[in-house]
Amino acid sequence: MNDPSGNQPPTSDSADAARDGEPRANSTAAGDRTPIQATLFANRLTKLARHLRRLPTKQGITCFRLYDRDIPEIPLVVDRYHDHLHLTEYDRPHDRTPAEHDAWLDRMTAVAAETLLIAPDKVFLKRRQRQIGSTQHEQVARNRYEIEVAEGGLKFLVNLSDYIDTGLFLDHRITRGMVRDVAADRRVLNLFAYTGAFSVYAAAGGAAEVVTVDWSNTYLNWARRNMELNGFESPAHSFVRSDAVSFVNDLPPKPRFDLAVVDPPTFSNSKRTDRHWDVQRDSLPLLESLLRRMTPGGVIYYSNNFRGFKFAAADLPAADVHEITNQTVPANYRNRKVHRCWRIVAHAS
Repeated sequence: MNDPSGNQPPTSDSADAARDGEPRANSTAAGDRTPIQATLFANRLTKLARHLRRLPTKQGITCFRLYDRDIPEIPLVVDRYHDHLHLTEYDRPHDRTPAEHDAWLDRMTAVAAETLLIAPDKVFLKRRQRQIGSTQHEQVARNRYEIEVAEGGLKFLVNLSDYIDTGLFLDHRITRGMVRDVAADRRVLNLFAYTGAFSVYAAAGGAAEVVTVDWSNTYLNWARRNMELNGFESPAHSFVRSDAVSFVNDLPPKPRFDLAVVDPPTFSNSKRTDRHWDVQRDSLPLLESLLRRMTPGGVIYYSNNFRGFKFAAADLPAADVHEITNQTVPANYRNRKVHRCWRIVAHAS
């Protein structure tokens, strides 16, 4: 399935530069490459913005990925949130000193703002290093710079200042639409719910019940606010502070849910519990336990972003398992491995 815009992303910037008669990023002699990189970055952003310009008006989407590390020596991600930009640098070896690198980041941030006509005070830069710590969604500030964005006719609160992740995973836009399309009159479970975006989509699809589960009070409250923002306040929709494994295992082993979303982190080592989550080790037992709580024909959408994840249909003999990643990653993501996603349908017991 292609991105809802119906278009494919433009060709690589090296090819664009060659056609346009501009220097390639690797064509300069030794020395400061920043001016050439700035030109290539600006040109690439211009073309990508033109390619995606119809998303806000045609799809009701004001938050989407513009640039996805397209140029190898500019390892940035640029996401647009309404009239704001959120840039993320991915750690990559380079030969700049710390001061030179700070100046380089300042230049690239300024180029993005100028090219896309965004006020500098509405541009946020984060640095994402290889994750080896214990936090799932790292907090980097306490400024609480929040804005409201739209996606698929729904509204969400994103925090652009305080966390590496903003509160809305843009790569799951299509997956969320799939959940809304099948949620009518179903009892829905959202595990590892984060800020509840899947819960909002399920409620918008007419779910009879939505149970939102996360271990963090911060994210559960955020999920409540997102539901309230869209008018989905109802006794039928509940919010449970629990780790996903304990919540599922503590349910009676009988049909309880018709639709479930399971989107776990790669790992989670919380000081508040002795249970440490490892996506490769713990996903299969969790899914096996969850299947015993699903109605016959009940559907689980399972995803994660661990590139080395190993999972086969034969691992779950109690269900029909199909990988649907090619359908769920939006076409404007150059990184086709940003996540993997499966549709799991419970057999009759």
